[in-house]
Amino acid sequence: MSDGAMSGTDLDDVLLAVEKAAPVDAVTAVTRTIGRHLDADWVSFLVADMSGRALVRLVHIPIGEVSGGRRQGQEVAQMMPFDGGPQEQALRSQQVLVEQVGDRFVVRAPVTQRGEAIGLLELALAAAPGETTVQRVSRAAHTLAFVVIANRRHTDLFEWGQRTTPFTLAAEIQRRLLPGAFTCEADSFTLSAWLEPAASIGGDTFDYSLARDLLHLSITDAVGHGVDSALTATLCVSGLRNARRRGATLPEQAQAANQAIMDNRPAGSLFATGLLGRLRLATGLLDVVNAGHPAPLLVRGGVVQPVALDVNRPFGVLAHRPYRADRLQLLPGDRLVLLTDGMLERGAAALDLPARLQDLTRLHPREVVRVLGDLVLEIAGPALPDDACLLVVDWYGGHGDTRSTTAGADPHRASTPDREIFGRLSYRDAGRTSSW
Repeated sequence: MSDGAMSGTDLDDVLLAVEKAAPVDAVTAVTRTIGRHLDADWVSFLVADMSGRALVRLVHIPIGEVSGGRRQGQEVAQMMPFDGGPQEQALRSQQVLVEQVGDRFVVRAPVTQRGEAIGLLELALAAAPGETTVQRVSRAAHTLAFVVIANRRHTDLFEWGQRTTPFTLAAEIQRRLLPGAFTCEADSFTLSAWLEPAASIGGDTFDYSLARDLLHLSITDAVGHGVDSALTATLCVSGLRNARRRGATLPEQAQAANQAIMDNRPAGSLFATGLLGRLRLATGLLDVVNAGHPAPLLVRGGVVQPVALDVNRPFGVLAHRPYRADRLQLLPGDRLVLLTDGMLERGAAALDLPARLQDLTRLHPREVVRVLGDLVLEIAGPALPDDACLLVVDWYGGHGDTRSTTAGADPHRASTPDREIFGRLSYRDAGRTSSW
């Protein structure tokens, strides 16, 4: 095996394999090419399960029977729940880990793009890999991330693999309202969000969009449950996005969502609450519209406090009353947490969010939202009475081109690869499952 960095020829071969293969075969073609270039005994791709609590093995080369897997036609998916072991550690810590298994060395590299943990590349080598080989595997995994992103637009294969529980119609509608990536790293901020759906979908959503110097973000909660709630959420989110993409101000975006619900209200739907934000990345100045929604939480210097904001009416109420924007100045190192009432009310009220947020200051936002989602399920589950949704933004300052990254993630922001910590974070009670 060559111990050099991934060469231009390697990359050319990967891209050629992608283009020659059908979308459903692209990842298989790429993993086979990667395995050949690295002289691997076998190579696998594991996609992150939609629940956030497992990996699902979609590709294994050489191809053979995968015991215990789900099947759909020729496709096989083997679910591998997190257990605090090396697969989970590699994904959470965003580090390449090497483990000797018998007479082989198994290398596990996170498949990541801008902090979004898509899955894991695993391969077995006959000899212990040197540092250059480890870097080569890491670059191959990063390349694989772009292959997955490009090809999942054309096929349901990856979505099917990630869905370890069936979706209802309401869940299908709600899922389509969420952004394609739940995590985004940039030089001046890291954002991550999560939605833990209720047994009967409650209409919660989150959204974000990154402009050149601005970060747009929102969290909304449509009243009610089921399809009616999902349809109300669709009107709300679509109204916000349409106005945002036309360059509207935050109050104008809020008014557009309000009007969308009022003009197209389906039978049985009522209204939605929400928080809209626009963060100026160079200065940390955050404009916010609170439309009848729970206040966000600010973590500053280890202290957690609710942010006092002027409260406007919800979306879908009183057509002509204007919305007002408030303003908050973030400081470098601040963490802002947006959440819905499913994180605060009924069974979830027993969760001491300020105390938990203080405990989690060392963790990447990607891990924070997962831990809090697990805790809500543990306290108020297994079937939640209402959706629980949250969005976490860390702002560092220094907007520009200062981002430090290794294979799709900033290693300085990743959570520590500590088995004890990840063992505690793992959600291993098989009796508790997510509706995703």
